[in-house]
Amino acid sequence: MRYGFTTGSCAAAAAKAAAYMLLTGREKTGITIRTPKGIDFQAKILEIDRKEREVSCAVEKDGGDDPDVTTGALIYARVSFGEEEGGLGPRIRIDGGEGVGRVTKPGLDQPVGNAAINHVPREMIGREVREVCALADYRGTLDVEIFVPGGEKLAERTFNPRLGIVGGISILGTSGIVEPMSSRALLETIRTELRQRRALGYDSVAVSPGNYGLDFMKKAYGYDLDRSVKCSNFIGSTVDMAIELGFRNMLLTGHIGKLIKVAGGIMNTHSAEADCRMELLAAFAVRQGVEAEQARRILDCVSTEEAVRILQECKKSREVLDYAMERICFYLDRRAKGKLKIDCIMYASEFGELAKSREAEKWFTLLEREREQRI
Repeated sequence: MRYGFTTGSCAAAAAKAAAYMLLTGREKTGITIRTPKGIDFQAKILEIDRKEREVSCAVEKDGGDDPDVTTGALIYARVSFGEEEGGLGPRIRIDGGEGVGRVTKPGLDQPVGNAAINHVPREMIGREVREVCALADYRGTLDVEIFVPGGEKLAERTFNPRLGIVGGISILGTSGIVEPMSSRALLETIRTELRQRRALGYDSVAVSPGNYGLDFMKKAYGYDLDRSVKCSNFIGSTVDMAIELGFRNMLLTGHIGKLIKVAGGIMNTHSAEADCRMELLAAFAVRQGVEAEQARRILDCVSTEEAVRILQECKKSREVLDYAMERICFYLDRRAKGKLKIDCIMYASEFGELAKSREAEKWFTLLEREREQRI
């Protein structure tokens, strides 16, 4: 699969080209930068606008074969002369403009009030622009503004609204490269959400694999988990990161289709990693006295919801699912190694709550208290 280049790489390439045209007076339709990954990015320069004291241009974001909402967007840089002297060397000031988000909550890569241009892209932009300054023997100040027309609309399809980044997309990238279908971006998003919550002073965190869990909590308990952390399939990695960041308590709420895998010690619940849902449910059913014929029916099920229906027919759903929860908690505790207390709630879309850990109820008081603090 074909890799692409991050918004950070595009911003750095556009800034380098704009600085070159401003300082040399010569037009530049192509530029090369070195990404932190060590791979060269040869960018085509578009939308060139040259004026006496400023130049702007754009690079089109190409995410390769990774499904990226910013692919095709034009990432612009406007470079202009600053008023201040540069001192011993050039001074590069970087900010965001139209379509680049602003940070409004603590715990992110940039402090509150800054443009959502992460530190690695800022370093890339600064390095590439300084290279041009050295070439032109320029030691003054240059102002670099990164902007993305249409970025505010694009941001609605990203995690930015959840993270408190308003007004546009983020300029991101740690390697400069977009790896196709990479799990790294998802893991970094999970880490960012956890870090943000920790920065707000909380040592407890509610986690759910996805939107189904959020909807369930709202309907069943009247609590809006929109501010919880979505861990996707990375349950084990989320536990590890929560421990690393100093959390003391976690509530994991999830659909039986995900969590039953954890009952078998599987901490990445993606179907490409493992799928023994029916085998585990059938084994637990046999252990709790379900007859062999019904266990075979469970093994033949396509969905866990169908398996739950069979358990209800056998009048064994409570015993089987309570035991499944015991196994889920066992493996979560083993992953946490005593460093994080984890409670869990498991549900099914059709049947609602199926099982929960012994102290899960205490979370509703805690979560309600948080909700009242936010109002």
